Amino acid sequence: MKRTSILYAIVALAALIAIAPALAKEETSKGIATVNGKSIPKNRADALVAAQAAQGRPDSEELRQAVREELIRREILAQEAQKKGLDKKPEVQGQMDLARQSVLIGAYMQEFVKTHPISEDAIKKEYEAVKAQMGDKEYKARHILVETEGEAKDIIAKLDKGEKFADLAKQSKDPGSKDRGGDLGWAAPSSYVKPFSEAMIKLEKGKYTETPVKSDFGYHVIMLDDVRELKLPSLEEAKPQLAQRLQQQMVEKHILDLRSKAKVN
Repeated sequence: MKRTSILYAIVALAALIAIAPALAKEETSKGIATVNGKSIPKNRADALVAAQAAQGRPDSEELRQAVREELIRREILAQEAQKKGLDKKPEVQGQMDLARQSVLIGAYMQEFVKTHPISEDAIKKEYEAVKAQMGDKEYKARHILVETEGEAKDIIAKLDKGEKFADLAKQSKDPGSKDRGGDLGWAAPSSYVKPFSEAMIKLEKGKYTETPVKSDFGYHVIMLDDVRELKLPSLEEAKPQLAQRLQQQMVEKHILDLRSKAKVN
């Protein structure tokens, strides 16, 4: 969970990464406008345009004019805030410091990613690892999840007497499948917890588990509807997602390495 939170923080900086170079320092050249005698530096406009470009909006005169108006409004409001002394408040100064720090972090991460590209060999290796993990088959299964082993045994006994699996599934603890006859759809065994997947792959089509299957969620009664060959996307199709995944892992490891070396009192 801690590692995931690091990745969320990185994703949250994505927009800042796009504009970080433009925000690195204020230009001293002529600004795009002057508000009450104070010039608005051109690189602020460039930063906002870059942020829009990162979202797929092309640079245009219309966009530049909209950005100029936005910066004028910001400058007016910022000046009003300064007149009231809001920039002197500790909590406001803290937020401003954090904003500046975020831009610096974004610039650093952008540079790190640029200088540490993901190789084709690494992508291919990851693809093969995913293939091995997923296997070559996927299964269409149903289950009924209950709290106790006794409840699961009672369900199995009712199935043995001819009661329908879909009807019994209505008492399942799984809200996502109970109203669909326990149907879990098509999935590879790796999608399930180990006790579940191990029991599922041993079943013949149309059969159900003769004993309850225990997992961290409770006790399962599993029925296998069908099996088919698993069709994975090709390496070329999966390459963008794999590259992004490896990049995230690389950035996460780098942050953890820096953290382990830092002297923190």
